[in-house]
Amino acid sequence: MIPEITVTELAAKRAGGESFILLDVREPVELAYANLGPDVWHVPLSQLAYLQLAALPMAAQDQTVEIVVMCHHGTRSAQVTAWLRQQGWQNVWNLRGGIDAYAREVDAAVGFY
Repeated sequence: MIPEITVTELAAKRAGGESFILLDVREPVELAYANLGPDVWHVPLSQLAYLQLAALPMAAQDQTVEIVVMCHHGTRSAQVTAWLRQQGWQNVWNLRGGIDAYAREVDAAVGFY
């Protein structure tokens, strides 16, 4: 089972100023349609598949850091969450429903596609 966080839990973490990495694994073209802002780290799944762990920013290479992984609906991010956990990260969570659920349940201004 892949550990998940809900969009309302993510919104509360962001509003509370908690320290964590929000990792968006969508492809660059998708960012124009829906986006959570400049504090999100974008590393497309295609880049992770090609470069593996080297694709991650240095801060994300610390296996103790908390990471929330997101995509459009939560499928790609679930794959990345499982993969990171297999690599030794323990504090990694999949965003259930992805940015689509975030836009529907938290903030429609984020955008839909």
